Amino acid sequence: MLMHQVIIMDQNATNSTEGPCGLSEMPARLFFICIYSVICVASLVLNSITAYVYFCKVKNQSSITIYMRNLVIADLFVCLCLILRIAKYAKTSMEIQHIYCSFGAPASYINMYSSILFMGYIAANRYMKITRPLETHTLQSVRSTRCICIVTWATLLCSNCAYIVLFVMADKQTSAHSGFDCDSFHNSLLKQIYLALQIICFPLFLLVLVSLIVFYWLNVQKLRQAQRTMPDQPGNAKLSRSKRNMQVLMVVFCVCFVPYHLVRLPYVLIKPLLRDCRDEQVFYILKELTVLLAVLNACLDPLIYFVFCKTFRAHLKLQRFCNSE
Repeated sequence: MLMHQVIIMDQNATNSTEGPCGLSEMPARLFFICIYSVICVASLVLNSITAYVYFCKVKNQSSITIYMRNLVIADLFVCLCLILRIAKYAKTSMEIQHIYCSFGAPASYINMYSSILFMGYIAANRYMKITRPLETHTLQSVRSTRCICIVTWATLLCSNCAYIVLFVMADKQTSAHSGFDCDSFHNSLLKQIYLALQIICFPLFLLVLVSLIVFYWLNVQKLRQAQRTMPDQPGNAKLSRSKRNMQVLMVVFCVCFVPYHLVRLPYVLIKPLLRDCRDEQVFYILKELTVLLAVLNACLDPLIYFVFCKTFRAHLKLQRFCNSE
């Protein structure tokens, strides 16, 4: 009888510990459901139109077109990931959360870092076109561009497929689940692998960010030099448009991805040290707000297509608003 009471007390203590950290008790849950739903619908509509233009209307095979098409694919997959994320918040069952953590979360990482890399490729491509307007670099050829895209997708898919396999194996060994984040399913080995992946991805993000800043700065310097030496040269207008295009790309990149990476790695490092569920929830909400900005990229990318690609504007009958390329 005494042993039975002890077991009941232990179970109650466990439930009281897990309850406040559960997804059903997570503050702002309805807020995230509504916002993610709006972003999902908006990105689905915008990127469906974009996909129709790039895959059905645009016939030319240039390096920039190939990068744009791959960016569209990444943005469309964001919509599928958002459906799983919305289901995770709407249905707080263990099965839905497990499905999201098994497939939705890894797919989100694939889409995020593919978008980051393709935005970096687009910036590099535009800069090479400015510095070498009369010649095509090897990396700007259609064949090289396709190889770069294939290697990018293959690398991201392989790394995340390995994570999924390890996640499923770890889940079979995990008897209990508490908390509202996917790392609650992790065993000790998977936690170390997950941390290693986060540490590897952060320098990758920094590399693209620094590249965008460098390309923009070099573009500005080239424009200033041209304006000083030949102020009336017609090519200055093209440099000015290129500067504006790079500004748009940098703004979208910084708004969507910089906050996420400023919070994500500290979140992974500090969360295991937290003992109070309320502190854990506050940190989780902060991280989710940055995820919100990251997925907002799927709605902002059509602005990049509009600014960078004259053919895209032509098919939408909007070429009179601005000229580029």
